[in-house]
Amino acid sequence: MSEAASSGATPPELPGPDLRASDADREKVAEQLRDAMAEGRLDMTEFEERLDATYKARTYGELEPITRDLPSHGAAKVSMVKRPVSDDPAAIDWHERMVDTPPTSTGGFAFWSGFGRKGGWTIGRVFTAFTMWGGGEIDLREAYFASPDVEIRCYTIMGGMQVTVPPEMNVVVKGFGIMGGFDDRATGEGTPGSPRVVVKGFALMGGVGVDRKIRRMEKLRLKEERRREKLERRDRLRRGELD
Repeated sequence: MSEAASSGATPPELPGPDLRASDADREKVAEQLRDAMAEGRLDMTEFEERLDATYKARTYGELEPITRDLPSHGAAKVSMVKRPVSDDPAAIDWHERMVDTPPTSTGGFAFWSGFGRKGGWTIGRVFTAFTMWGGGEIDLREAYFASPDVEIRCYTIMGGMQVTVPPEMNVVVKGFGIMGGFDDRATGEGTPGSPRVVVKGFALMGGVGVDRKIRRMEKLRLKEERRREKLERRDRLRRGELD
């Protein structure tokens, strides 16, 4: 017998399906949809349809069916307990990105071809890449890190290589070009706790670019915000709150 039952206390009732949902509730459902799309459970069309329904939902009863067939990954589909919402939901949690596992790849090679390392892969302390008459892509925006200090060695001959990092990362670029280019504009400090990534090497009659770009999920979040603002403005116009 539970403590509540033995003491005669009545357990708290969860809000019913007709209770109005908050912006925080809608954002939790949107986050679950983003995870499902990233895992391939939803295609872009399904994602946009469900996301549109999420921001139009007014009650818990309208929100619950949107994620009924999706795993929750430990987060309640619609949490009935209010929790503080982060001031920056797009911020990277570097503690979660640091892992105690071997790297999934230690290098890349392309000869008259190309290679790519992107998505949720794990990079170790050293990653060595070489291209000749080919191209390579090294994307760290969704990557995990087996070491807080990473060295990426890029060597290209008559080819090209692109290194992409999130805006919040500590980056140092030390490479040079010989009849080619080695872009160092991404050099700069990141947010506290972010890994330190050093990109070095050379480009012979080729090029290595290092760019800071927002993550794909952040692009989707910004798109969602614009969509939500448009819906809210339309609702306010309908209610006569705007001229």
